[in-house]
Amino acid sequence: MTAGSEAVQDLLPLVFAAPNEALTKAESVLRDRPEPLHASVAHQVIGIWQRDFGDMRLALRHLRRARDWAARAGSADREADVLATLGVALVHSGRTRQGLDALGRGVQRGTGHTRARVLFRRAYSWWVLGHHREALEDVRRAVPVLRQAGDVIWTARALTLRATVHLALGAVERAEADFASAEDLWAVTDQEHDKADAVESRGLAAFRSGDVPAALRLLDEAEERYAKLGTPTFMLSIRRCEVLMAAGLAAEALAEADTAIAELDSIGGQSTRKAELLLAAARAARQADDPATATARAGLAVRLFAGQRRAWWEAHARLVLTGARHAAGKRSGRLVRDAAAAERLVELGAPAAPEAFLLAGRIALDLGRTADAERHLAVAARSRRNGPPLARMTGWAAQALRARAAGSTRGVLEACRRGLDVLDDHRMTLGASELRARATAQGAELAALAQQAALRSGGPRRLLVWSERWRATALSAPPTRPPADPELLSHMTAYREIAARAEEARMEGRPVPALEREQRRLERAIRSRTLHMRGEAHGDDTRFDVGRLLERLGDGVRLVELAVVDGRVQVLLCGQSRVRRFEAGLLAAAETEAEHVQAGLRRLAHPGAQARLPVVEAAGRRLEELLLGPAAAHLGDGPVVIVPPGRLHRVPWALLPSLRERVVSVSPSASSWLRARETRPPRGGRQVLVRGPGLATGGAEVTRLADRYRGATVLEHRDATVPRVLTELDGAGLAHIAAHGTFRTDGPLFSALRMADGPLIVHDFERLGRSPYRIILSCCDTARFATVGADELLGLVTALLPLGTAGVVACSAPVNDAAVVPLMLALHEGLAKGLPLPEALRDARSAMPDDALHRATGWAFTAFGAT
Repeated sequence: MTAGSEAVQDLLPLVFAAPNEALTKAESVLRDRPEPLHASVAHQVIGIWQRDFGDMRLALRHLRRARDWAARAGSADREADVLATLGVALVHSGRTRQGLDALGRGVQRGTGHTRARVLFRRAYSWWVLGHHREALEDVRRAVPVLRQAGDVIWTARALTLRATVHLALGAVERAEADFASAEDLWAVTDQEHDKADAVESRGLAAFRSGDVPAALRLLDEAEERYAKLGTPTFMLSIRRCEVLMAAGLAAEALAEADTAIAELDSIGGQSTRKAELLLAAARAARQADDPATATARAGLAVRLFAGQRRAWWEAHARLVLTGARHAAGKRSGRLVRDAAAAERLVELGAPAAPEAFLLAGRIALDLGRTADAERHLAVAARSRRNGPPLARMTGWAAQALRARAAGSTRGVLEACRRGLDVLDDHRMTLGASELRARATAQGAELAALAQQAALRSGGPRRLLVWSERWRATALSAPPTRPPADPELLSHMTAYREIAARAEEARMEGRPVPALEREQRRLERAIRSRTLHMRGEAHGDDTRFDVGRLLERLGDGVRLVELAVVDGRVQVLLCGQSRVRRFEAGLLAAAETEAEHVQAGLRRLAHPGAQARLPVVEAAGRRLEELLLGPAAAHLGDGPVVIVPPGRLHRVPWALLPSLRERVVSVSPSASSWLRARETRPPRGGRQVLVRGPGLATGGAEVTRLADRYRGATVLEHRDATVPRVLTELDGAGLAHIAAHGTFRTDGPLFSALRMADGPLIVHDFERLGRSPYRIILSCCDTARFATVGADELLGLVTALLPLGTAGVVACSAPVNDAAVVPLMLALHEGLAKGLPLPEALRDARSAMPDDALHRATGWAFTAFGAT
């Protein structure tokens, strides 16, 4: 073979090592009127590039030319190799029969080493089509020949493919062994695209074994590798969607899938990938409670899979389509027949079969077909004993529905307890507070079933226990903190600098698009690094004890936990050694009224809005009726602790008539209140006063408070930088921060307090060893949260509570800066007398002028925690 021939032959491995370079060189070869053999190779390289990264029509045109030139060259092995590549392209374009035909002819034409390579590509096509047993058989025949020939690259590809097929069949351990062997082989090659694919596959394996943080980290690493090669990442998007959904990030998964579909359509890419992306989008939309979008995406996926003769994939798409129709409220015998996809998935050996049987059981229960329901649910329930966490959750959900159908309250509660225990273990493997919070969505159905059973059984104590079982669990342990992660710290420093520059540009009227793009890029980088962290904390292993709560409440304090069962508020009034239940209004009506109140408070923050005061007070009375109902008359005379559901986090509780003159505090859960109550203050009790820039009053209360707290650390002007503030806050006894606050609905952990060098964000607070024992945030929107998961909250206050803070005063609405100053001074006057935060806040409200502006300011602030 001549040097020129060797150079042309080298183009084939180059297309997966440096795809764009290979494309350029192949086009150059064709411009020089090459001999048939070289023309065949060049057209094949261009065809592979277009097949994987470009237009399928161009891919097929070049691969057919490559086949014709191979025939002219008279090389059977060359023709066999091209036929294999053409066959894969035809399968990806949806021409399944023609593709398998070409692959079959390639197997017949090829010999020895070449034939083994063709078998590998036919195995790959079988995997794409969902014919996993056929794929394993072809790989079994290919691997020994490739190894004997010393073909490292193709042996590694074959092992990677075999591992991927094992994953599809649920054989995680076999897959991990093959991935490890392939990785050793890739290490001695320069096949950068294949290496990126191997990292991507390891990410999928990590996910299948239940390690979501590792999966996210590996998929991000694979994306970086693909980006350096300049190649699209459609398969990566499909896999990342699956991991994002398991992490509770369904909306992000839907956005990623839809973006990838649009990009694939724009280049005329693979029809098979489009079908898989549509299926991913349908699953994400279904999880995001968007049945209309799920139905549309799944319906199109079903049609594409059917046309491509991909029975495995079609069965999965039909399962999602049936689930979406059921979620949209459709009830018919046809849905029961459609749910027969469960039987088909069993035949195909799909790990998703239990999910399908669970759906079939639900539909049968809705139609009153109890015998059919029991048959389906019994099969689904078998998965509760083994497999990854979410599969076991499916099994326990099926077991709970079986018990409910049989009328066994005990059986329902036992199944729900066991299922939520599985999710607890899984949740604590997640280091990021966001993922812990969002993961609870997987347990929402079990929590709801348990609460319904507890309510039917008639015992308020039991309902309280189950209300607590899945409420604010993300706060049971602090998030994993990576102080030694230099890349994360670098990103956060850069983020502050860019955010500060953007804010300055806005104030000066200069354009900021470039700065905003960089800010968003850094936000993505910070969030990614955070989501990669694996959990280390074990949480609170002690179960909620009603007796312990009642003992800590004593005779004078009442704790009011609001549980929502079937959309109605159940008031659990705890105190005087007992728990009583009262029924109040509908949650949806209370949410609407709370929004009206917030709008009223925003208007009252401006002078001259006195006429709105009666309207806001009337809304407060309606809120009390909806949220407390008859329980309002049984609160006694002492302090009241309110434990609301997450969706009512913005209620200004001091506005409710029965609470207006009381000592009131709010806690995300009764368990959280108990932890805060039993938190001991740090030794020394340092005070820290912080004044951020740009306040209308200049943070006037800080100067006055500095006179009150002799020896306090005062950070203002250039000293009020994020690193310095964090250093002083760590382990402080009392902190007061006067700074502009912003809440980010699109990214709650980027909610911030404005410091001299930029934003102090929630991610910064999570790096504290111990947050201040008491902290007062005298700024707007610091008590706003994002409601995620089953009943979790993400925001500034919830970042502090797991880190050692026993009490927080924060604001849930925009307030008048000037009116805040006297309120804060009065609050600290109460603290100087030794009063707890909630009582000091109550007295501070009473000390304010009796006008609309000051009253609204007092109502907007809430005491969280216990002291």
